[in-house]
Amino acid sequence: MRTLIDFAMREEYSRVKALGDDLSDINSLINWDRFRFLEPLIYKNKTSHGGRPNIDIVIMVKALVLQSWFGLSDPELERQVTDRISFRIFLGTTEVIPDFSTVWLFRERLIECGRYEDLWKELQNQLDEKGFAVKKGTIQDATFITSDPGQKRNKKDQKDQDKKDPNLEAIKARPTPDFDKDLLNISNNIVSSNAKPKRLDDGPINEGTWAKKGSKSFFGYKGHILIDTEYHLIRKIETTTASLHDSQVDLGINGLPRYADKGYSGAKTQGYDAAMKKAARGHKLGIKDILRNKRISRKRSQIERCFAVMKRAHNAGHVSVTTIARAGIKFMMNSIVYNIEQLKYLGRVPSTW
Repeated sequence: MRTLIDFAMREEYSRVKALGDDLSDINSLINWDRFRFLEPLIYKNKTSHGGRPNIDIVIMVKALVLQSWFGLSDPELERQVTDRISFRIFLGTTEVIPDFSTVWLFRERLIECGRYEDLWKELQNQLDEKGFAVKKGTIQDATFITSDPGQKRNKKDQKDQDKKDPNLEAIKARPTPDFDKDLLNISNNIVSSNAKPKRLDDGPINEGTWAKKGSKSFFGYKGHILIDTEYHLIRKIETTTASLHDSQVDLGINGLPRYADKGYSGAKTQGYDAAMKKAARGHKLGIKDILRNKRISRKRSQIERCFAVMKRAHNAGHVSVTTIARAGIKFMMNSIVYNIEQLKYLGRVPSTW
């Protein structure tokens, strides 16, 4: 029966592919089997007692790619994979569909094992093997990744709120009928045993921080990237809180110039400093520095396209997570998706581009 279902789905997919399927085009750009080295590092629940088998790690990595490509939440990813034939063909399975909790747990396992950056390194190795090694120079910049600040609540705030409620004492003093006391005690026991405890700790709910750029304020995190000037592929990434200044993160490569805007003026870098110079109070820039800034600006402006694609095409400008690690793995997957899309574009342009 399963063979018949697979045959029917692939027949239907042939019609979809004839109309054009981007997922089919990108599936062959990456050697997905080379990510299997992460399997023993992530899946540590294999014992002699057996149990439910883990979902293939290639399927899970592809699921994260789909999620970042289309900007889907975990529940929506499960629904779309169940509904769309092209998604199942891309995952390489018509039977095993990871549910939303499995996707969430897989990201958590990547964080817990501390090796999710190896996923990024493997992609970079494949880029170098395809002939896209960094040769001429790099560009660095950062962008805000907004998040919901949430609410900070503690026991003192709850007590103050109770004191301000004029009806609270009247409700407490209201007599309870005798025939309702037993029922009330039973209901209180059920609520106290099943209800989730309220978060009353004094710590922040979200690890993100506030930052201000111009007249606008942002809460959340900041994604730092380094791209090469020749192929515009993302080479290095880092995720920090929004309040950390751009110049505090150096992603430069030894022996190569690192182009950057005025925010990196005077900051140390591993490569050659090619940041735009910034005028100081009482010290205006000379004509040479002004012309130099214009040349660098034309060069470094290429990185703005990366952020535009990631935010507008893949909805990477906002996250619903509350820790830097979780925001970091989402930003990493968004960067992987951008690189895959850029690889697809590079395959269409002439080799002399």
